[in-house]
Amino acid sequence: MNTIVLTGGGTAGHVTPNIALIPELKKNGWDVKYIGSYQGIEKDLIHKENIPYYGIASGKLRRYLSVQNLKDPFKVAKGFFDAYKVLKKVKPKVVFSKGGYVTVPVVLAASTLKIPVVLHESDMTPGLANKIAMKGAKVICVNFEETLRYVGNKGVWTGSPIRKELFEGNRERGNKLCGFNSQKPVLLMMGGSLGSVKINETLRKALPDLMPSFNIIHICGKGNLDHALNDAKGYKQFGYAGKELADLFAITDIMLSRAGANALSEILALNIPSLLIPLSQAASRGDQIQNAKAMQSKGYCEVLFEEDLNEDALIEKINILYNNRLDYRMAMKQASQIKAIDKIINIINKYH
Repeated sequence: MNTIVLTGGGTAGHVTPNIALIPELKKNGWDVKYIGSYQGIEKDLIHKENIPYYGIASGKLRRYLSVQNLKDPFKVAKGFFDAYKVLKKVKPKVVFSKGGYVTVPVVLAASTLKIPVVLHESDMTPGLANKIAMKGAKVICVNFEETLRYVGNKGVWTGSPIRKELFEGNRERGNKLCGFNSQKPVLLMMGGSLGSVKINETLRKALPDLMPSFNIIHICGKGNLDHALNDAKGYKQFGYAGKELADLFAITDIMLSRAGANALSEILALNIPSLLIPLSQAASRGDQIQNAKAMQSKGYCEVLFEEDLNEDALIEKINILYNNRLDYRMAMKQASQIKAIDKIINIINKYH
C-alpha cells in the first residue's frame, strides 16, 4: 500500500478539507499519515480520525514587526529537519498540503527529497505560506476559479473538499441537541474555530431583539461560552461543533459567519443564506474581505464589514438576509457544484 502524507494546520479550515479527503484516499488504497504542529488544533482533530500523527516544530510567518520574528526562523528551520526525518521514515509517494504555516517546512523537506507535492489554496489569493510553498508544488488546486490567475500553469480549479457527513444531518437530532421546541426559524452563528470576540459580543447584545423571531445557535469558539446564558430559551451555545455540526446545519435557515474559505465552501455547498462578517484588513491580510466580496458579487450572501459592526447594523442585516433568503438560496443552487473530492483524488492518484 502506497503512503500519502497530509499536512495543514493552525485553524480548522486548514484541517477539515484534509479530513474530507481521508475516506476516499483509503478507498483508493492510500495509507494516510499526517504531519502537523506539536500542539495545534490539527492534532486533536486528526487523532479523532485515527490517523498516525507526527508533530514538528513550526514558526508563524508574520507580515508585521514582532519580537517573535527573531525566533520563528529557527523554529521553521527545526521544523524542516523534523519533517525531513518523518518523510525519510514513512517514504510517502506524495504530500498533500492544505496550507497554514506548519506546512512550509513540510513542503520544503518534500521538495528536497524529490517527493511530489500537491498543494491546495482555499482563498481568492494565496497566503504567504502557500506563496512560499508553491515553488515546491507539482500541482496547485484552487477553490475559486479566479485564483488561477495567481498560481501560473500549475493551477487546477477543483473547489474545496467538503465532508460528506455535512450533507447527512438530521433535523430531529439537531432540535433535540439544542433544546428547540418552537417553530421559529434558526439562525446559526459560526465565527471560525477560534471564535470572534467582537461578533460574539455584538450578537449577545442583540439577543433581546433577535430571540423573539429566531432560535439561535451560537458556535462561539473554545473558551468563549457565556455561562450566564446557559438557560436562555431558544439560545444554544457551543465552544466548538464537531460531529454534531451536520445536525446543526440541518435545522439552520440563515447563518452569520466569518468569511474563511472553508466555511464559504460549506455554506455554498449546503445553500445556506448567510451574512458574512470578514476579518478586517487590520487583523488579517484581507483574504476574507476578498472572499466575501466574491460571494456577494454572485448574489450568494449579505456582507457586513467589521468596521461597521454594531448591534443595530447586525439586527438590520439579519432581517434583510432572512427576508431575502429564497433569492440567495436560488442563486447558490444555480451555481456549478464541482465535485472537489473526486477531482483532487484523481490528481493524487497519478502518483500512486
